[in-house]
Amino acid sequence: MPPIDCKFFTGYKPCRPGKVCDRCTDRAARGAAVLIINLDALGAVMMTTALLPAIKRRDPQSTVHWVTLPAALPLLRHNNFIDKAWPYDFESVSILQAMSFDRVYSVDKSPRSDALAMLVKAGEKLGFGLDSSGAIVPFNPEAGYAYRLGIDDGMKFKQNDRSGVRILAEALRLDYRDDGYVLELTDEELALARQFREDHGIKPGEPAVGINTGCSDLYPNKKMTIDQHLRMISRIHRELPTTKVILLGGKAEAERNDEIRKESGSYVISSPTTEGLRRGIVYIQACDLVLTGDTAAMHIAIALRKHVVAWFGLSCAAEIELFSRGEKIASQLACAPCWKKSCERLDCLKALDLDALLAAVKRGVEKLRTGAPV
Repeated sequence: MPPIDCKFFTGYKPCRPGKVCDRCTDRAARGAAVLIINLDALGAVMMTTALLPAIKRRDPQSTVHWVTLPAALPLLRHNNFIDKAWPYDFESVSILQAMSFDRVYSVDKSPRSDALAMLVKAGEKLGFGLDSSGAIVPFNPEAGYAYRLGIDDGMKFKQNDRSGVRILAEALRLDYRDDGYVLELTDEELALARQFREDHGIKPGEPAVGINTGCSDLYPNKKMTIDQHLRMISRIHRELPTTKVILLGGKAEAERNDEIRKESGSYVISSPTTEGLRRGIVYIQACDLVLTGDTAAMHIAIALRKHVVAWFGLSCAAEIELFSRGEKIASQLACAPCWKKSCERLDCLKALDLDALLAAVKRGVEKLRTGAPV
């Protein structure tokens, strides 16, 4: 039998037991074949989801594939814009090279991503690739601005005032319309978040402030010190006594959060840290406001449309889009931002303005309580 034009047809078995493919009347035409290559950090993957509506506006009838690192796959789960999410491994790369695509969106400026963009077959490639010497190059003129940001520190750190999602939309030649991130929770996950609040005595309408205490190992200075967390929590408890505080984090933060909770007192709720990324998302969903550094948790909170208070030391505040739901507190030091993975001085962390952070949290809590737009 000839190939069937249906995005669910694999040639291996029917999409559902009992279906007979050549007599099926529920086919979904494949349309344009689109591949997104995004092998960057969790936060960057989360940010790229904001481009999915624009990709679908360009190719309404399309089959969207997304290849990413295995650790990031849970972020794409249940996403109705994506037909197939592939883990970046030998098997997936082999299959993708055998396929043909109408359009490839190569998002990252990294050799492994851009090498794959060069290897797959596509009618059009947008974003970034590699030249014959292994250097990263833009595929199309519109990617020029994003490309220059990577090789011009003055432009990236001091001159640019555009958000990363807008820059990326331009690079990929997409019609971006302030679309938010796309992160879908199941009914079960939403129920778990509500149950978590109920189990910890958080009443409806009572704001819960989540404090993300960690960050990636790659940039360890994107998190406060334990002492700074303790001081911030103490002040929140003193000045917002009816507000619940929830500690957020993953496995790496287990001991850290346990110490913070013990030092802070019983009014602090410590969410579980060892249940995986999807369950971590549930605990962020249980919060109304999230206080965080520039981390994956910040991007998840943005995706869940939480009020976000984010602080920036080594990273670029201008590149983050909060979609009018929160505030950014950026270091005013001459050396910031720097994007250094290590620093002996740690001035931006030592000079972190806890007063400004607390004031932003208080403004956010007041907006949540009054129902004012956040």
